[in-house]
Amino acid sequence: MANREEEALVELRQVRFAYGEREILSGIDLTVHRGQLVAIMGGSGCGKTTLLRLIGGQLKASAGSVRVDGQELGALSTAQLYALRRRMGMLFQFGALFTDMSVFDNVAFPLREHTRLSESMLRDLVLMKLQAVGLRGGHALMPSELSGGMARRVALARAIALDPMLIMYDEPFAGLDPISLGVIGQLIRRLNDALGAASIMVTHDVVESLSIVDYVYFVSNGRIVAQGTPDEIRASKDDFVHQFVHAEPDGPVPFHMAAEPIGDVLMGKVAS
Repeated sequence: MANREEEALVELRQVRFAYGEREILSGIDLTVHRGQLVAIMGGSGCGKTTLLRLIGGQLKASAGSVRVDGQELGALSTAQLYALRRRMGMLFQFGALFTDMSVFDNVAFPLREHTRLSESMLRDLVLMKLQAVGLRGGHALMPSELSGGMARRVALARAIALDPMLIMYDEPFAGLDPISLGVIGQLIRRLNDALGAASIMVTHDVVESLSIVDYVYFVSNGRIVAQGTPDEIRASKDDFVHQFVHAEPDGPVPFHMAAEPIGDVLMGKVAS
């Protein structure tokens, strides 16, 4: 029998998804094992966040199979889906803290919603989670009193409040300064390992992501166009991956929008 860390916690097989006639995902195959930190990368609008929503059960695949912890999401009742979601944590883009709640109450929120813990035990757990992200001393602050990096760390403490088996991150590095970005990256890695969880991170940050993740999936035009370890991705000969990783201005994603030759336009040979 495979070790628990080697088991597939998330499995997508030939997943398709469309908004009406507009297909977003076209036959996606993706696997995340327990203990892994996996990045999903690709250009804006390629379907990365849609993948997170499918795995979280917010959206239902048009075709194919989405399995989490051995359960086919499309076959679950609402109650079963909600029970599964309680074992997932989510860090939203820019943190999405409740602005009228203190740091303590933001982290306590999922515990109060989903458990019947005494206030004394809840207090201890919240302070432990804040200690893990270095912000126990700021438990009484309001979100408006936090820097961007601090707010993201509070949101991370909230995401792990219930010790989830799966943690999902939607652009966790967006808008952060280099110091905060490095801190968040290392926290994501350490917390994943400490919890024995699996983590899926949608991100555009190539340098930080490749320094902490175990595996990468590249999405383009609704398909997985490349996958591999960070070293394999850095060495990839795929034109799209090479352009993305090395931040080149031109390639499969062109710098210039399609148009008539500028010389012909300036000479009046064609309409501008």
